[in-house]
Amino acid sequence: MRIKITSDSTCDLSPALLAQHAIDLVPLAVAMGGQDYHDGVDITPADIYAHVAQGGDLPVTAAVNAAHYEEVFARYANEYDAVIHINISADFSSCHQNAVLAAQQFSNVHVVDSRNLSTGHGLVVLAAAELAEAGMDAAKIADKLREMTSRVEASFILDQLQYLKKGGRCSSVAALGANLLKLKPCIQVREGKMTVGKKYRGAFDQCLERYIEDHLSGREDLDLGRIFVTHSGVEDHTLKTALATVHRLQPFREVLVTTAGCTISSHCGPGTIGVLFVRKD
Repeated sequence: MRIKITSDSTCDLSPALLAQHAIDLVPLAVAMGGQDYHDGVDITPADIYAHVAQGGDLPVTAAVNAAHYEEVFARYANEYDAVIHINISADFSSCHQNAVLAAQQFSNVHVVDSRNLSTGHGLVVLAAAELAEAGMDAAKIADKLREMTSRVEASFILDQLQYLKKGGRCSSVAALGANLLKLKPCIQVREGKMTVGKKYRGAFDQCLERYIEDHLSGREDLDLGRIFVTHSGVEDHTLKTALATVHRLQPFREVLVTTAGCTISSHCGPGTIGVLFVRKD
């Protein structure tokens, strides 16, 4: 059975991983500075950071509309036996709703809500590709992915709150207090929604190490096949701290480093890093 895997651009998988598994992305729209762009196509996180640093407002991301999804599905529905499309969580965007609407025009298109974002979403996309490569039936893959989504753990720790403040997700007073106290909040995804978790205090690399310890240390319920370390631009020593801590705590067979795309970058800003993985079935 020939199955095509597609995903929203929000999955933050590297070009190498996308090419390896022949995964195609559908870019979300990004409006910034009076111009419209396409996530990962003609705008990058570096463009966003430069715009904000010069005093510009945060960009606004917009869902892919049903007509565009229908065009994408039509491109592959005749060429392949089936198409499986994985969306960013329906609680973050109307992408999933629009994709489901578009898929009604095709008998062989399956749409799955990842219930996640960034490489939490990407872990589901990779699982879809690997199951398809193993020869599993498309409907069974879709069912397996929907079960998997509840076992994905995604979180990030933030070095600064400027973007959350500009986006109205954190008051100026709270941001000032966090900066004075050197607090580094953890943002986590729970049941498809983003929430604030534990707040760490101190130098960022030390906070990062404690954050990873809290998520990985002593756990026996982890699928040790793969973990992502995803960041929106951090210093080399910070990335090395994250990788060393992961390797010290758990024997993951594959530790993948990726850069966050425009969605995470526009909400959390630079200096954000997280670990994203799956619990055992």
